[in-house]
Amino acid sequence: MIKADHLKKVYRTDEVETTALNNVNLEIEAGEFVSVMGPSGCGKSTLLNILGLLDNPSGGTYNFLGHDVAGYSERQRAQFRKGNIGFVFQSFNLIDELTVYENVELPLLYLGMASAERVRRVEETLERVNIMHRKDHFPQQLSGGQQQRVAVARAVVASPKLILADEPTGNLDSTNGEEVMQLLTEMNEAGAAIVMVTHSPADAEYSHRIIHLFDGHIVTENFLERKYAHA
Repeated sequence: MIKADHLKKVYRTDEVETTALNNVNLEIEAGEFVSVMGPSGCGKSTLLNILGLLDNPSGGTYNFLGHDVAGYSERQRAQFRKGNIGFVFQSFNLIDELTVYENVELPLLYLGMASAERVRRVEETLERVNIMHRKDHFPQQLSGGQQQRVAVARAVVASPKLILADEPTGNLDSTNGEEVMQLLTEMNEAGAAIVMVTHSPADAEYSHRIIHLFDGHIVTENFLERKYAHA
């Protein structure tokens, strides 16, 4: 599903050149759940941005779903993200002026999906994440845990093949964090591949594999027998 070879990302200003990723080789299978760990500034978010087609690498190749996407233009990347990739962010990134329902519906509007199918998908997804009773509320009327459930719903409503999660429990207490991790596990078991950046060893244990980054390199990989499979 994902094959990255010798990925490199260099940020340049007039005076400084910073290498965020250096010769990263990575393969992720369909349906796999991978955690990416490492200290701040080691390249985790840069890797997620490239995998999510939010940015291009400075060097190397990136093959996603059989397409060599490393050199895609911004417009091509945006088109390819639609329906294929869902994002869950630490800060939720919900639109305050839209209701819960409207936030979750947004990716389907971008896909040009018919109204009846949009209604079916949004309601089904809100039920899955147990937030249907809040569908007419606005994000600021929800707790952090509820907002993150809405963010997960928005990420999965279009049935993407890949979900990218950047510190998805970072702003949550342990109970809400565990709920969100169980949700992501369920989505993974329903078929979506997940790549999650996390500082939390407990969250990482939900995954099949942990990749450790340091100074832009993959330094170790650990395969796990997942402890928290959904019953």
